[in-house]
Amino acid sequence: MISAAAVKKLRERTGVGMMECKKALLEVGGDMELAIENLRKSGKAKADKKSNRVAADGRIVISSNKKYTVIIEVNSETDFVAKDENFIQFSKSVADAILISKVEQVQDLNLVLLDNGKTIEEARVELVSKVGENIFVRRYKKISNSQNMGIYIHGARIGAIVVASDDDSNLSHDIAMHIAASNPICIQQSDVPTNILEREQRIIIKQSERSGKSPEIVKKMVQGRITKFLNEITLMGQPFVKDPVISVGEILKNANVIVSKFIRYEVGEGIEKKENDFVKEVINQITENKK
Repeated sequence: MISAAAVKKLRERTGVGMMECKKALLEVGGDMELAIENLRKSGKAKADKKSNRVAADGRIVISSNKKYTVIIEVNSETDFVAKDENFIQFSKSVADAILISKVEQVQDLNLVLLDNGKTIEEARVELVSKVGENIFVRRYKKISNSQNMGIYIHGARIGAIVVASDDDSNLSHDIAMHIAASNPICIQQSDVPTNILEREQRIIIKQSERSGKSPEIVKKMVQGRITKFLNEITLMGQPFVKDPVISVGEILKNANVIVSKFIRYEVGEGIEKKENDFVKEVINQITENKK
């Protein structure tokens, strides 16, 4: 049995009609990801929109001292609380505490002390009571400082850190800004995870075979589309956000610079949106009031 919620979710992620979505889910026993792959293979869906994946609000904070730089994500339920000064101060305090802490896992942060003498968990509980929303530190990364490090924060919702081999702070900053804007998944083509590449190859091959072209032409189409896909998801292949006629790879090559690492956080990425049936909620509330 395929639920209406699953059909709705598949429609939101693919833009395909409800009946086609239901059929696709039935064919794969409800496997959402496989249904998306099959719809893309058939040409009925393009890319996975994932329009309902980002729901959590909050802030991204980057903080540094002489030894380390840390990037953290602290979540709230609404944008209103994310902009509250108490929430902002809590987020900054947590980032500063992580800088001098030896804790390596986010689940172990609770007992870490803040500057005010309270633990992170004590301060979090106090803030939850004050603002009336659930708040939690979702994740963080802490890296040793490099002289050649670029940092960029966009509106407290996206943050990027890049480690490069140059000492040009302007270039490092621009690359960090590009990463924040263009969201590459890795630095170069050889870094692309095998499962992602193989899945895309399967989809592209099926789509190209449906063109009715000769095997030789299909082979060239597949190669071209895979190259395009790899350029779109890798830092080196993407058009530079400040000058799209040239790739980031060309910018770095011309400057004789190597990017060895980058980190990019975006508020709420990968968190499933809570589905609210407001009609049902109203009916339930009316029923409760009649009791």
